[in-house]
Amino acid sequence: MAKQLLKGNEAIAEAAIRAGVQAYFGYPITPQTELLEYMARRMPELGRVFLQAESELAAINMVYGAACTGRRVMTSSSSPGVSLMQEGLSYIAASEVPCVIVDVMRGGPGLGNIAPAQGDYTQIVKGGGHGDYRMIVLAPATVQEAVDLTRLAFDLADKYRMIAVVLLDGSLGQMMEPAELPPFADGAALGTPPAWALTGAQGRPKNVVTSIHLVPEDEEQFNQQLQARYAEIARTEVRCHEYATADADLIVVGFGTAGRVAQTAVKQARAQGLKAGLLRPITLFPFPEQRLAELARQARGFLVVEMNAGQMVDDVRLAVSGQGRGGLTPAVRFYGRMGGIVPLPDEVLGALKALAETAGHTPQPSPVSCLPLDGGPVAR
Repeated sequence: MAKQLLKGNEAIAEAAIRAGVQAYFGYPITPQTELLEYMARRMPELGRVFLQAESELAAINMVYGAACTGRRVMTSSSSPGVSLMQEGLSYIAASEVPCVIVDVMRGGPGLGNIAPAQGDYTQIVKGGGHGDYRMIVLAPATVQEAVDLTRLAFDLADKYRMIAVVLLDGSLGQMMEPAELPPFADGAALGTPPAWALTGAQGRPKNVVTSIHLVPEDEEQFNQQLQARYAEIARTEVRCHEYATADADLIVVGFGTAGRVAQTAVKQARAQGLKAGLLRPITLFPFPEQRLAELARQARGFLVVEMNAGQMVDDVRLAVSGQGRGGLTPAVRFYGRMGGIVPLPDEVLGALKALAETAGHTPQPSPVSCLPLDGGPVAR
């Protein structure tokens, strides 16, 4: 199929339709509203369910109910709207029903603005609701990746009976690029609901979908089952993109648009004689920690680039801690822009040059001060 010039939000919507989504529930919020508008036109054309809810809170609970039937369902929103969905996401995760969430991030905190940002990393990757749950998180950097990862999100959600999130920022949602759409999913393959689904107990024992386990031992056992599933995903579903890492001793790490900008900076650094490389996580959960640990054995330092105050950087630090030569930890530095500002390649290149000057000569961290019960300072 030939490539078409597609806007990110609309490309994701059409990719979801071709992946077999049967129901979409959402609420308009910039910069993802085009996705909802596209669904409002296309879903009824195909005889599928589209409903604009009265709020993001209502939308996520509609997703919960529809997902219990075993059909492919989804919603989309942006940062403040996704914050409102956190309770529903926790319930869905605990009920082990699959669904897809698209989060087109904007500046924050609070209402912030409608410019692109990456401040949702923590609430999405770590599970922003209550309890110990995770969601599969896929982070595209191009419109083509957004299309491909949307299809993958539905497949992974069904495979593991859990939430899969496509996480991108507003610039990618609004960007137009050539991309190739996939063929429509086989309707026959999507036609039979799974055995656990709520389809009406006619001719079979009833199914129960619930997130409540009142006996603590039962709740613990259930949580252990979830953690075992997450561990399996961490072993088998890691995805990342690498550029010029074979001989790199300076590694830039960035996801989504920040990773895309960072790749341009790495090309510039190479042209100036720096042995730089890029690791761009595509799955934020599962995180490519093993690959980062491997790169730590050859790298003098890591530069983490994000469109926030530094959220993924903590995961990079954990992955490379003690993994360098001689059991040492390579230098890890952070460069970020906030408020909806996208970093420029020249800015990243400047931060990379600064890292090159200091990597391998990392000073010991200063003692951390905290307050004991009597209010006086104490060092740790």
